[in-house]
Amino acid sequence: MKAEDFLKGRGAQYNPANKYLKQEYVTEHIEGLDEPMVSDSKTEFLPTHPKTIVNKIDSPDLGMGYSLNPYQGCEHGCVYCYARNSHQYWGYGAGLDFERKIVVKENAPELLIKQLESKNWQVMPIMLAGNTDCYQPIEAKKKITRRILEILLQYRHPVSIITKNALILRDLDILTELNKLDLVHVNISITTLDEKLRQKLEPRTAIGAKRLDVVRQLSAAGLPVNVMVAPVIPGLNDSEIPQIIKQAAEAGAKNAAYTIVRLNGEIGPIFEDWITQAFPDRAQKVLKQIADCHGGQLNDSRFGTRMSGEGKFADTISKLFRMSKQKYMAGRTIKPYNYSHFCNSKGKQLGLF
Repeated sequence: MKAEDFLKGRGAQYNPANKYLKQEYVTEHIEGLDEPMVSDSKTEFLPTHPKTIVNKIDSPDLGMGYSLNPYQGCEHGCVYCYARNSHQYWGYGAGLDFERKIVVKENAPELLIKQLESKNWQVMPIMLAGNTDCYQPIEAKKKITRRILEILLQYRHPVSIITKNALILRDLDILTELNKLDLVHVNISITTLDEKLRQKLEPRTAIGAKRLDVVRQLSAAGLPVNVMVAPVIPGLNDSEIPQIIKQAAEAGAKNAAYTIVRLNGEIGPIFEDWITQAFPDRAQKVLKQIADCHGGQLNDSRFGTRMSGEGKFADTISKLFRMSKQKYMAGRTIKPYNYSHFCNSKGKQLGLF
């Protein structure tokens, strides 16, 4: 692909075949077409009405809790996103389809109410979203995430939010009320402050400076904010760790965490294709260093090591992160949740267990 053919505004540069489908579109005999196949297209929004919406988190790397995803697929287009693989379960590709075919779970708020009213409900934080960003651009129109937050406030239920979109500021009124009861933690993902890198790596997200402003406004309102330096990609953004933590601390963040990129399933070929086109001069170096963090492979599914990595490069990243956090965030903590407020429609108070 020529430089001028690079799909601006998209992370993935092609759409790999879905391994769960028996048939696929191919371009083996492109000379027989009357007109070229369109490699990119406008984003589609596909309404759906699932039967369940809350998932129990069973990963030992993430701890106890639930996840809730109002949307499947993500407009942000982050090329490294681990959620790309899950798009195949819906019958779509993990590449361009993930960014341009967005499944909208219209009945998510109603399903949440049903879940919270269950007599067997066990109160633990619900993570919004865990898979795809609950504040991706379509949320400005659909407002499903806002309706979910209104329900969580009504039921006095703890929630954790992770996003890289400034749209979260729209819901500061609800978040403030949740925070008065110690029911909310906010995680802002800041991958890079290099705008040229962001435009290719995660093309439809808020710029780094804007995310720092989100941290600043949320912190000024008293909300506990954790900054996720994630993912750290050796050879691309690892050198930015000290500066990101420094500026996040200056903006008021109470904590910071990181993960090392892992390229499981279809994400590996998508990322390899992308970096070869976006950064051809350092593509092989970056891929080698990622593999060195995961036992010689780009993918890593091992609990305990998959998110932090192992080996020389992973150790260097870990030390740099710890030193930066100690320098700029020493003594800061995220206040715990208060589980005692939960109340369903019958007025029954539920504890953690």
